[in-house]
Amino acid sequence: MQIKRAILSVSDKTGIVDLARALRAKDVEILSTGGTAKHLSDNGIDVTPISHWSGAPEILGGRVKTLTPRVFGAILFNRDDDSHRADVERLNIPPIDLVVVNLYPFEATIAKEGVTIAEAIEQIDVGGPSMLRAAAKNHRYVLPLCDPSLYPDFLRELEAGEISDAFRLRCAIEVFRKTSDYDKTIANFLDNRQPATDNLVLNLIKFQDLRYGENPQQAAAFYVPKGTHPFKQIQGKELSYNNILDLDSAMRLAHAFATPAAVIVKHTNPCGVARRDSLAEALRSAIESDPVSAFGGIIGSNREFDEESARIVESMFLEVIVAPSFSVDARQVLAKKKNLRLIVAPPLTTATEYRSAAGGILEQGVDRVASRAQTGVSVPHTSPLSPAPGTEPQEAANVAQTLLSVPGAWKIVTSRHPTPEELDGLEFAWIVCAYVKSNAIVLTNQSQSVGIGAGQMSRVDAAKVAIMKSILPIAGTYAASDAFFPFRDGLDLLADAGIRAIIQPGGSVRDAEVIEAANERGVAMVFTGERHFRH
Repeated sequence: MQIKRAILSVSDKTGIVDLARALRAKDVEILSTGGTAKHLSDNGIDVTPISHWSGAPEILGGRVKTLTPRVFGAILFNRDDDSHRADVERLNIPPIDLVVVNLYPFEATIAKEGVTIAEAIEQIDVGGPSMLRAAAKNHRYVLPLCDPSLYPDFLRELEAGEISDAFRLRCAIEVFRKTSDYDKTIANFLDNRQPATDNLVLNLIKFQDLRYGENPQQAAAFYVPKGTHPFKQIQGKELSYNNILDLDSAMRLAHAFATPAAVIVKHTNPCGVARRDSLAEALRSAIESDPVSAFGGIIGSNREFDEESARIVESMFLEVIVAPSFSVDARQVLAKKKNLRLIVAPPLTTATEYRSAAGGILEQGVDRVASRAQTGVSVPHTSPLSPAPGTEPQEAANVAQTLLSVPGAWKIVTSRHPTPEELDGLEFAWIVCAYVKSNAIVLTNQSQSVGIGAGQMSRVDAAKVAIMKSILPIAGTYAASDAFFPFRDGLDLLADAGIRAIIQPGGSVRDAEVIEAANERGVAMVFTGERHFRH
């Protein structure tokens, strides 16, 4: 079908003048609105104002321009329907064959700092989506163009003398994608300023296809919120599903430290973690923690990856290095490892995370690890801090809960108080532990992981694995547990191995028993009142 009449009404004027000239060269009548009509006229292109053609003036300050029976009758007219032909002939409605519309810049408006709801609402397009959806519904006869990226292919088809059915369908699909994304953006913006609703609207676009999923037989892709670019790959083969899960874990843990830190991750769990005065020193120490598990690992850093760091790993087999940046010299060193993926990524700032499960989607706030500096340390006045032998279980539980009654602070709960140096080491262990799969026990020295027991079905088994994984000396190290010790057996295992101090959330009905065990073994213990399960 030939194009004889077109509506052009766009906020993004990219390519619109060239498109209009090509249409006029084919003797197509151009109907237009407001700013688009002026822009085309200023460039010497004949246009007919839509209000003149429809006989309905623009009203309500421009809110109503195209929402008229004549415009929508001309777009929705099914040329093969006898009753439709009778209606348009009776009402003298000439058909429209092309709708070139893009939408008010709602997304750009809400990206501006300090934008108000009233300002955003004025950029909610009504007529544009309506015309596009009408044309998309009737795309066999009316071609919708909703994005300037479609113009070159359209012009090629126009010059060929026929608009193919395949191109018409492609343009219709793009309309429904575009208007759906547009509505999701509006819903998300308004919903974030209102009380929580029962509807979850995610406006995601495909960031990239992945090599495969958890296994090669599984297809996979990575989607992100529209307009975001979470990372940039500057070297190496394509990322897989597992690579992204691992680099996420590495980024989160590396950026949990203020000082230079390096993390090595395998299967989303850290196998080596260290903080030092320089990234290179931290990287050496992280590798030293568990060099066997580091093979084929993912490295995360919270500082620019420099040449010295690159030299440390140039002989290692690694899957990914993720860092805020890479120095020129480091890139030259690592360029020899063609398959090694180098990912440039800033710290993650998302406040909410999602996961598919049980046929639905789980939503939660991102876990934040409260540091000692943020919470402070509270020392209860009672001493010794464990209940007297023979105390009834309920009374013991009450004593333990009293120890946690000071809100927002770590509580020293043993007779032996940790020194400032020990508190610093405990804090390091606590941060690492929060990023290990549950049940988790982590052993560290002052600034380096020593043994990590991850993903065990019981806490005592997690303690056994952490001890078993230790290559560095355990005597005098620190232990962190992501949740409370349900019995004293786990603490006894750690004390037997030489642990000097323990940090854990507390909150068990047997806290008093565990505190008593720590006192017996001369181990200092701190309760945080904050659990960090990670599934």
